[in-house]
Amino acid sequence: MGNQVLIVGAGPTGLVLALWLAKSQVPFRIIEKNSGPGQASRAMALQARTLEFYRQLGIADQVVESGIRMSGGHLRRGSRIVADFPFGDIGPDISPFPFVLSFPQDDHEHLLVKCLEAVGVQVEWNTQLVQFKDEGPSVKATLKKGEVEEVCDFAYICGCDGAHSTVRQNLGLNFPGGAYEQLFYVADVHAEGLPFDEAVNACISPDSFVLAFPVRSSGMFRLIGIVPQDIAGHDGLTFEEIRPYVKQQINVDVRRVNWFSTYHVHHRVADHFHKGRIFIAGDAGHIHSPAGGQGMNTGIGDAVNLAWKLASVIRGRTHPSVLETYESERIAFARTLVATTDRLFQLGVSKGAQARMARGIILRYIAPVLLRFRAARKAQFRLVSQTRIHYRDSSLLSCGTAGEIHGGDRLPWINTQNNFQPLNSLDWQIHVFGAVTDALRVLANRWNVPVFSFAW
Repeated sequence: MGNQVLIVGAGPTGLVLALWLAKSQVPFRIIEKNSGPGQASRAMALQARTLEFYRQLGIADQVVESGIRMSGGHLRRGSRIVADFPFGDIGPDISPFPFVLSFPQDDHEHLLVKCLEAVGVQVEWNTQLVQFKDEGPSVKATLKKGEVEEVCDFAYICGCDGAHSTVRQNLGLNFPGGAYEQLFYVADVHAEGLPFDEAVNACISPDSFVLAFPVRSSGMFRLIGIVPQDIAGHDGLTFEEIRPYVKQQINVDVRRVNWFSTYHVHHRVADHFHKGRIFIAGDAGHIHSPAGGQGMNTGIGDAVNLAWKLASVIRGRTHPSVLETYESERIAFARTLVATTDRLFQLGVSKGAQARMARGIILRYIAPVLLRFRAARKAQFRLVSQTRIHYRDSSLLSCGTAGEIHGGDRLPWINTQNNFQPLNSLDWQIHVFGAVTDALRVLANRWNVPVFSFAW
């Protein structure tokens, strides 16, 4: 069989899956029904764990240089800043990327496509998956580009095709959950009135929710907010109807609108992430509110988890049963994340007494004081960076402990030694902090697994 994997969808999830397989020398095809990368994207934040994955792919520096390191946040009431949240380099002893990066998904996708092209892989645009059938030893898929249909065999299909996933629907997987009643908007604008100080500006109240992220160059911002109820039902809504509310909420004067879009946010998790040789990842498997900037990063985490397992199985390094752990590991995190972001979102927009207290007292007074302390900033970083995700209960038999480290944990980063560098091989390896015994070297040679030694 030539191409082993068919990736359906060329958003960040599909593109990262493709990059990982390409570096692992696994033949694949990646198709996308649209004519190119997305235009009106909503995701903005790239977290540390995602950048660590990008470091393994050799593209982290390009991504960081293309984005903006967020220095903090300003909570606003019109022109007045009522609270500041510093979160510059908030995890220097946790990750080589101790910050949150502002990098719009549309720019992000363009960069990932270029990285894929640099290794000789082209996304097959305007190509859709019509149907597929798992035949046991392989999957037969029908692809369509224009009026031309093509029937191909693949070892596996990965549906990274978004919230309206064709792959998920054809598998008959349920997608339980619901939609928030609020209508959201997203706009790419050139604006004045806000300092371009590499901070996110926010107005959060029962009557308004808007975030302004600096992007690309001075004066450019990505606005994400809730359409006010009194105009949410208007047909053909334009930014001109939103403009006075944005001015009132965060005192920004929009000079030019590059694009504007509205959408509803859902909170859903599929009941399964795979069936036989077919897998789903990213928004095809889980969608949730934008609270915490976790969605796109979670999809990329899905892609990495699935990619290394596919590569290891296809190359004959691992038993195919390892693929069963993809669902159990990622669906558990997705369910927890959807529940958490739902609670955060409800606290942000609810009119209830508890939510008003959280916004008026905790968010405005207590949180800014706490974040002056290193321990609080470190806890905040662990919360949003996804570095605390672990698989201690995985059926991969994640077992054993060494101090606070458990089998199934993310490898801790040692900021005095470059212990993440060997991970760039994307392959099995042994790390020893201290002396390597002769018995271990013999065992590693038998397994054909390299050993890396670091100072204790």
